[in-house]
Amino acid sequence: MLAIALVDRTGSGLWASVSVLYFTYVSHLSVAQVGTLAAIAGAIGIAGAPLGGRLADRFPLTRVLVALQLLRALASFALLTTDSYVVLIVFSAAGGFGDRAANVLTKLYATRVAGPDRIRYQAISRTAANAGWALGGLTAAAALALGTTAAYHWLLFGDALSFVAVATLTLRCGEPPSPARTVATSKDVPPASKPPNPWRDHTYLAYVATETVLFLDDAVFKVGLPLWIAHASDAPHGLAPLLMVLNNVMVVAFIVPLARIATTTAATRNLLIPLSIAFALGGATLALSATGGAVTAIVFLTASAAAFTMAEMLHATISWELSVALAPDTAQGTYLGVHGLAQSTQRSVGPLAVTAAIATGPLGWTVFGAAIALTCMVQHRLVREPLARTPLSVPPVTVSEH
Repeated sequence: MLAIALVDRTGSGLWASVSVLYFTYVSHLSVAQVGTLAAIAGAIGIAGAPLGGRLADRFPLTRVLVALQLLRALASFALLTTDSYVVLIVFSAAGGFGDRAANVLTKLYATRVAGPDRIRYQAISRTAANAGWALGGLTAAAALALGTTAAYHWLLFGDALSFVAVATLTLRCGEPPSPARTVATSKDVPPASKPPNPWRDHTYLAYVATETVLFLDDAVFKVGLPLWIAHASDAPHGLAPLLMVLNNVMVVAFIVPLARIATTTAATRNLLIPLSIAFALGGATLALSATGGAVTAIVFLTASAAAFTMAEMLHATISWELSVALAPDTAQGTYLGVHGLAQSTQRSVGPLAVTAAIATGPLGWTVFGAAIALTCMVQHRLVREPLARTPLSVPPVTVSEH
């Protein structure tokens, strides 16, 4: 599964950084058409998380994953065959649906096979994924130097091939045990009650709502920082990709050691406090980047990128553990599917939130960081009682590595 994460994100790195350019220069879509295509694909992709989780509670997880990876591959290959706007929307939406569902199921697989070590596994998996993003992005940058239509086609073709490779690798993975799915016979007594329903679990739904806000660090790096650098600071435009490199390097270097702090579910919940500080600091330093010249802007923008990267790493650890700890064992797939709505929804509302902060100026970024910090504390309070009723998912034992 770690190899799958590396291959998957390498392919995604080839396409994610050039998709807008592909639709603009190869498919000849207008800015409005590209924006509408992305919005529709993102909206349909939101349904992938809950539906994928529900399927995983009813069918073998690896087989569902293979089907989703093949759906992503077919959608990417299909984009090469047409420039029709409506058809491009359909294929992009299918790919977005498969992407969101596959993300949830990959997390569920890790949850089932890693057991008490899932926090450490999450950190290692994210390291592999970030390395893949960096490798794919660097390859895309080199290919774009050619400036030809063929280069765009090969990047998209490489993305599609990565999904075929991932589906093949998934077939080699053993099926993890599932407490939600059993083989029934005619002699078995039907279950006395239905499995828990996350849509009726008001605490879990409130938790997912707070998660949507905490995932906003993604929009900061993809939209907020580049636009702020370009329009509201004196920093050189070339700083934007360098801050993305800083983000990837920090994640690869520090997320595994950071995960060692989260030895129990209770310890993981307590990480919400430093997470709130990281978000507040990220917003404040972004605001300060507009108060001086180029050197001041570079210093504070770098500090902000580091703070938001720290927030990303802390939240990745917290989100992974709490979303599983709050889910009943008999409905993990369904619950994690609902949790996946948080990240999917953020992809739609996140750009609006960061552009609103940019439009408001330095005060907007200060409020942006403070609002997310406050949400961290709301979540810290919200999950306290449900976690107290649930046994710790990670045994409270510290093991020396010496």
